[in-house]
Amino acid sequence: MGVRHCVFLGTMAVAAVGLSSAAFAGQPFFFSTGDPDGKIATASGGANEPETGDDFVLANQTRLIGGSFTGLLTGPTGAAVPLSSIASVGVEFYRVFPADSNQPPSGKVPTRMNSPSDVAFAEFTTTDSSLSASASIPVGSFSVLNSVVNGINPSPGQFTGGEGPVTGQEVHINFTFTTPEDLAAGQYFFVPSVELSGNGDTFLWLSAPKPIVAPGTPFNPDLQTWIRNEPLQPDWLRVGTDITHQGPFNAAFTLVGTIPEPTSWAMMILGFGAMGAVLRRRPRAALSA
Repeated sequence: MGVRHCVFLGTMAVAAVGLSSAAFAGQPFFFSTGDPDGKIATASGGANEPETGDDFVLANQTRLIGGSFTGLLTGPTGAAVPLSSIASVGVEFYRVFPADSNQPPSGKVPTRMNSPSDVAFAEFTTTDSSLSASASIPVGSFSVLNSVVNGINPSPGQFTGGEGPVTGQEVHINFTFTTPEDLAAGQYFFVPSVELSGNGDTFLWLSAPKPIVAPGTPFNPDLQTWIRNEPLQPDWLRVGTDITHQGPFNAAFTLVGTIPEPTSWAMMILGFGAMGAVLRRRPRAALSA
């Protein structure tokens, strides 16, 4: 192999490494449903393991590094619940039904169309250090017009109208994944949970505008929030359509991360292809000499 070809291959290798680094750096990704709208708050964590999920869409493969969600800390007597009562924070990701789900469904709920799947495909918690979290109180007391905490029932008793207005301490929770989570383009459900140490204390996830408005990130189709508890698993109910006959609702959360640069990947592949072409040409030149 001649000096020119050695120099060329060395240059292409360095370029490929540089392009690979650029591809992993990518473009910043940010998603938000917007600020709480005061319409409803739903349990996500606590007795009977209630879970609330809201959806988001990724247009590209995305590396998620963290995000935030906003809710209420509520006590059984209406007393303020301090931040020190937060024992753990968790985050789960679900695909859209029927992925990761039994077929046919159990029939315990009116429908599973557009619900979260039966089981999560990714789980993170501060308990096992796969997640770190911090909490703050941005505005203090906050009130909502309705709530769903215990009234999560299988059909035909799914409609309860909700459990009425609730006032609590608004809490904003930021979280970071210890290892970033890479997700392919697609639609997913985000399910946060907060466990509190106080007897009878409950975390309620606050609703956000639907359709999403600024400063949120609109997308289509924007599915509504779903909820379930341990007795209802693996099924889910629609907070608005099934339980309250209000809404439908979104929930207040954000996600942040990076999107790999497609052009960088393409250039890197092109560079490796050029290297291969040179290597293939050299033996033929030697045979013709």
